Amino acid sequence: MHASLVGLSVGDAFGDQFFMHANRHLTSADVPPAPWEWSDDTEMACSVVDCLHTHGAIDQDALADAFATRMNTGRRYGVGALELLERVRRGDPWREASVESFGGNGSYGNGAAMRVAPLGAYYAGDPARAAAEAARQAEITHAHEEGLAGAVAVAVAASLIAETPELVYEAVLDHTAGTYVGKGLRRLGGLARATPFRAAEVLGNGSRITAQDTVPFTIWVALRYLNDYEPGIRVCVAVGGDMDTTAAIVGGIIAARTGTDGIPPEWLELREPLPAWLNAQR
Repeated sequence: MHASLVGLSVGDAFGDQFFMHANRHLTSADVPPAPWEWSDDTEMACSVVDCLHTHGAIDQDALADAFATRMNTGRRYGVGALELLERVRRGDPWREASVESFGGNGSYGNGAAMRVAPLGAYYAGDPARAAAEAARQAEITHAHEEGLAGAVAVAVAASLIAETPELVYEAVLDHTAGTYVGKGLRRLGGLARATPFRAAEVLGNGSRITAQDTVPFTIWVALRYLNDYEPGIRVCVAVGGDMDTTAAIVGGIIAARTGTDGIPPEWLELREPLPAWLNAQR
């Protein structure tokens, strides 16, 4: 779980640098200057990890409170998440706020997927439990079935990637049946020889900020670059879109397999430290 969190945070921080105006001249082959600040992807993932450390499973009320209390608006939260978590801060029940968001449809954004890879790694070898707990953490902010499906797919992939990567594809399909996320994942079967740009064209690159436009591509990248953290992260930046989120998801999944040894040491030094409140509890 810790390796997955580190991989997620470095991917998030690396991808996020390419949104900065000062770095617009950089290409995906470059190394941005320090410091690499991470975004809401990492902040929320840290709360998920802390919840698992403390409770051994997802305690939804505790995690909802942690999301709201620790929300730092400087970490570039999406508008929907900001509004929902501000309601929770004011004392509104998270169950009501989540369901009532986006006109009563609930969110189908990629936010529940971006933070969940370490949870999948926590339940390594148990994709069914990973899927169930991933859905529980997703429900707090993403009540729509597509938002849930995106989180489930990432967690299932992270739970299997270390020991049985050959099972990932069928497992994510089984756990997302009947959703648009699942429909996108099914297209991976025809993209075995595709370039990353072709895969992004077919699957999406997160530019729509939805689970169905984000998660299928990240699973494709994670399986293509199974043991190669750096190339996998650079591909996320190369194809554009929601680069910090796609890189966070891919980084979290691949690092669950490679461990932190698979992450370039220079990148670990360039990324800002994880929050002191989390490090103090390890």
